[in-house]
Amino acid sequence: MKNLFHKFKNIAPLMALYLAVSVLSLQGCKEADQPANLQEILDRGTLRVGTLFGPNSYYIGAQGSRGFEYELAKKYADFLGVQLEIVPSYTLNELFPKIDNGDVDILAAGLSVTPERLKHYRFAPSYAENSQKLVFKQGKKWPRNLSELSGKLQVTAHSSHAEYLQQLKSQYPDLSWTETDKFDSDELLVEVLEERIDFTIADSNSLAINRRYYPEISVAFTLKKPEPLAWMLNKGGDDAILASLVEFFGEVHHDGTLLTLDEKYYGHIQEFDYVDTRTFIKAIASKLPKYQPIFERYGTDLDWRFLAAISYQESHWNPKARSYTGVRGMMMLTLPTAKQMGVKSRIDAEQSIQGGAKYLQKMIKRIPDRIQNPDRRWFALAAYNIGWGHLEDARIITQKLGGDPDRWVDVKEYLPLLKQRKYYKDTKYGYARGDEPVRYVENIRAYYDTLVFLDEKQQNVTIPSE
Repeated sequence: MKNLFHKFKNIAPLMALYLAVSVLSLQGCKEADQPANLQEILDRGTLRVGTLFGPNSYYIGAQGSRGFEYELAKKYADFLGVQLEIVPSYTLNELFPKIDNGDVDILAAGLSVTPERLKHYRFAPSYAENSQKLVFKQGKKWPRNLSELSGKLQVTAHSSHAEYLQQLKSQYPDLSWTETDKFDSDELLVEVLEERIDFTIADSNSLAINRRYYPEISVAFTLKKPEPLAWMLNKGGDDAILASLVEFFGEVHHDGTLLTLDEKYYGHIQEFDYVDTRTFIKAIASKLPKYQPIFERYGTDLDWRFLAAISYQESHWNPKARSYTGVRGMMMLTLPTAKQMGVKSRIDAEQSIQGGAKYLQKMIKRIPDRIQNPDRRWFALAAYNIGWGHLEDARIITQKLGGDPDRWVDVKEYLPLLKQRKYYKDTKYGYARGDEPVRYVENIRAYYDTLVFLDEKQQNVTIPSE
């Protein structure tokens, strides 16, 4: 523990600057009951992090705890050399008292740094940005600005959305809204879809995720331009915690950890296609039930939903699909690959799915052991699409140009260079349409996320007793 404090002394100049700015924004704040103390955290061996249940922050998936904020908090706990204890809440009304009362050491919940919050709390260095979007249901009247807003607008109580609406009230005297503790911002999107309210406000990251499940959600306009997101600290906490966070965020910015996490959770969802998403959700209801047992049979090692997402990208679950290049079937296998995998009929749905699963497993095994999931999967998908040789060429180009050949977030940036003679002339396998595997992987990731969401939603449906 002493070594840790000596480690923090090395960032004194940076800390002095950061604290000077921070303290100015905190004068006049109410004294906290039990401010967090870094020495206490180290002594107890546990970092208590308050967060919100939800797809952006923290949730329990099939493989355990997940979420952007959870993974980042786990890395900070590892940085301190302590265990992570997540203390989740359902609402902001539950969350903020936990930092006020010292029940948690920090809040990591995608919280915007707002003028009002700066009066009462400290913030760690920002790690992302979010903009606020006013949303409505597709097909309803589209307001172009707040002056055209008519109908019921509801937002989450104690949110940055509510705070900003209050600021806008002087500019728009007729602006009215309600605030609720009953629903979080994701649930309010469902309220819009069910037409129980007309409008709500959503953060851009949350909206990008939710539109994959609810394509009928439409953006009316951007209410507020991007604002920083940061972890929140009790204003009475000691400076050592803030110092450690300054160093931690400096490291994760520098070593690519933040970029990798951002790519993992948001890198595949920024481009939204309403027609494609709506068509996919319809296909889940109309086509998937016929083939789901086959996907489950041969997707045990991969997750059947992942295998199904690949098949939809390949053939839209059409066993007789054919491309101009001669690939066929549910998994769009080439004739040589089909023979290699023991597939006698490529248009037989079960044979195609079984062959595709075997081939994908083969690709996964070729990925170097040092590359872990999820990057391992994304590389295997890219190889499935473009071929192992071209993927290796792209990884070599990535390394030569200063990127990390073992991270998908870097390699996907350089894969399109395989179309340029300047780069492919020195590769082993030559020209390739390198942008295609990038779109291919990102599409499958989006389909997979939607399948997981809808499947888990179906599993959680409670059957009423008679």
